[in-house]
Amino acid sequence: MRFEDKVAIVTGAGQGIGEGYARALAAEGARVVVADINVEEGERVAKEIGDAARFVKVDVGDPASAEAMAASALSAFGRIDYLVNNAAIFQNMRREGLATVDLEYLNKFLQVNLMGALYCTRAVVPHMTSGAAIVNQSSTAAWMASGYYGLAKAGINHLTASLAAELGDRGIRVNGVAPGPTDTPATRDIMPEEYKASMTRTLAIKRMGTPEDLAPMVLFLLSDDARWLTGQVVSVDGGQLVRL
Repeated sequence: MRFEDKVAIVTGAGQGIGEGYARALAAEGARVVVADINVEEGERVAKEIGDAARFVKVDVGDPASAEAMAASALSAFGRIDYLVNNAAIFQNMRREGLATVDLEYLNKFLQVNLMGALYCTRAVVPHMTSGAAIVNQSSTAAWMASGYYGLAKAGINHLTASLAAELGDRGIRVNGVAPGPTDTPATRDIMPEEYKASMTRTLAIKRMGTPEDLAPMVLFLLSDDARWLTGQVVSVDGGQLVRL
């Protein structure tokens, strides 16, 4: 029970990977704010977790909504110890190039997928004390030619390193996790089955990942076991990438 008496906010926790993070934190004693823009799915997850969870609707691309999320967490549980910046536009994401994608869509995409992590961090940091920790959701796409999705995730990596340097003297650690190909409803919506099969063959471990494969790393990065680890982005990807 590494997180007993601690409070964690997980954005994008209404389904998929974020749901897995919220459930894993609650299983180790944390009280969890299930933050999502999808009310139906977010309320479902919070209800299934039980008394240790509260649902809060949030649009992470809106700074005022991020501030309201932090206020709701404090109202419900009285403190904020951890933040997992997981929310992103991914399911039904447009598949267009940087040179041709509609700029209004691109700006909204980056506002959510990159700036959202900063907005949520700015909202919670004033309420955090020494020993708090933040994990940002990156992706192996950050190191690939992967269009605006990879652009946002590369930005997340830089944001992680910069915030770690900025917040370290306050005792707040900031790290990132970079999932490889992960089997979620969102991935199934945007990835053709034949592409999934061919991509899986390129992995050292010949299968797609699952939210359950990712959660242990996030819990480690939040925990005191990682007390001297900050500014790092750890790939959990079945051997998709080798960075020397």
